[in-house]
Amino acid sequence: MNFELAQAIEILSRTPATLNSLLRDLSDPWLVQNEGPDTWSPYDVIGHLIHGEETDWIPRAKIILEHGESRAFEPFDRVAMFEESKGKSIAELLDTFAELRAKNLCELESLNPTSELLDKRGRHPELGVVTLRQLLSTWVVHDLGHIRQVVRVMSKQYRDAVGPWKAYLSILGE
Repeated sequence: MNFELAQAIEILSRTPATLNSLLRDLSDPWLVQNEGPDTWSPYDVIGHLIHGEETDWIPRAKIILEHGESRAFEPFDRVAMFEESKGKSIAELLDTFAELRAKNLCELESLNPTSELLDKRGRHPELGVVTLRQLLSTWVVHDLGHIRQVVRVMSKQYRDAVGPWKAYLSILGE
């Protein structure tokens, strides 16, 4: 499938509601368990998504449109959420994510990214030259990957409880 802005927005606009439906009002064990050292809980993922809304997708799109390849993106702090989310409830995080995403989607549409603009190039600090189309495609896949991660982490909380059915549950082997 080739990138189409309208199709990307279909996914990007649904991510907050999907995660809200999955996580709001759950007890802490579902929200704070992870898969072991250096892994993230569902709570951590929401904090990470918030940080991305604040510092990654739209700010980088603007850098591409305003500066092209002449200015590299600021490096993204993948673990900033550990400090930024401290003391906040899952409801606060979900609400913040939904608000930021709605604002960013409005801003994306206001940029009116034509096919020509989608091909405009920027510079990633590690990956080198990238296009706006690639950045926006990555935003969609990033969302889907984190939805998958949340579901996988939650599923693994019952890894032992399912007994022999584990053999039929591929999500537990990921």
